[in-house]
Amino acid sequence: MRTLAGELSRYLCRRPRNFQSRNFCSSKTKDELSVEEEAERKIGWLLKLIFAGTAVAVGYQFFPYMGDNIMQQSVALLQVKDPLFKRMGASRLARLATDDEKRKKIVEMGGAQELVSMLEAAKDDRTTKEALKALVALSASEEAANAMYRAGAISVIRSALGSAEDRDIARYKTSLLKRFQDMRYDDLSSW
Repeated sequence: MRTLAGELSRYLCRRPRNFQSRNFCSSKTKDELSVEEEAERKIGWLLKLIFAGTAVAVGYQFFPYMGDNIMQQSVALLQVKDPLFKRMGASRLARLATDDEKRKKIVEMGGAQELVSMLEAAKDDRTTKEALKALVALSASEEAANAMYRAGAISVIRSALGSAEDRDIARYKTSLLKRFQDMRYDDLSSW
């Protein structure tokens, strides 16, 4: 900052308007130094304000994509017909379902029902796998597991197709059915 203000001062002093101002710039007094330091300080504050304003503007653009808004967007992606977008939504929900509060919000937004519907309509292994993965992440919460049960998840999970090569699908299915069995739902007596 000081160098910038110093160069600015030298630039302004180098362009003489008359003979007296040239002599004035060549011999600096204490007043001139304090004026120069004041200019440096003001330029420094100006640059800090510009930086802070830029940071606020950038933050304002990115923060809406965090928190509840991203959960709503992810649940909305599950309603799209394209399997790629459904997988993206399920993957996001699996990553967002880290604690009971977030799982509860996902369930309140209809995420559990949409995931069960997604699993029921899945035609390929990748879509099935992402839906099961998100359901496993949600099932860690008692309330979310109850919502999945009410949505008919047990029969959908049992009927979910998976290839013999993809062991993750079988592992997710087993994990979910075991979770429902641990909760002692009646529909699992035949399992």
